[in-house]
Amino acid sequence: MTIAHLSSPVGDLELEERDGALVRLSWASGARAPSSALLHEAARQIAAYFAGDLATFDLPLAPAGNAFRQGVYRAMLAIPRGETATYGEIAAALGSSAQPVGQACGGNPIPIVIPCHRVVSATGLGGFSGAGGVETKIALLKLEGGFRFLL
Repeated sequence: MTIAHLSSPVGDLELEERDGALVRLSWASGARAPSSALLHEAARQIAAYFAGDLATFDLPLAPAGNAFRQGVYRAMLAIPRGETATYGEIAAALGSSAQPVGQACGGNPIPIVIPCHRVVSATGLGGFSGAGGVETKIALLKLEGGFRFLL
């Protein structure tokens, strides 16, 4: 396990690499600079994302989760920058109901990179499990030009 810390517009982030793949992104402060090629690249791509210069991350990912959660993660990765999908839309595509999709979004171990912030409720924003909660979700959607009524 290799860990790195970096600052971002939505707070200090901690990245974790295991077996050559990114496995976790969380909000935490610290002083560990990227010490592997993957964490250097992840930090570079995250900086480019926040600068508006990166639409899609290109990193090896290995998020923990059962087969259903893996399907939700793939569905989230398919949502383009600046667009959103509802919990219900993802649920319908996976033959599920919206609540387990929401739980999978809330348990997403690699937020921002796996864009759970792009998943919204049919009637509003829904939640966000990262630091800052819905305010962080709003900041990420505004950065991407998504969820039109926020702009």
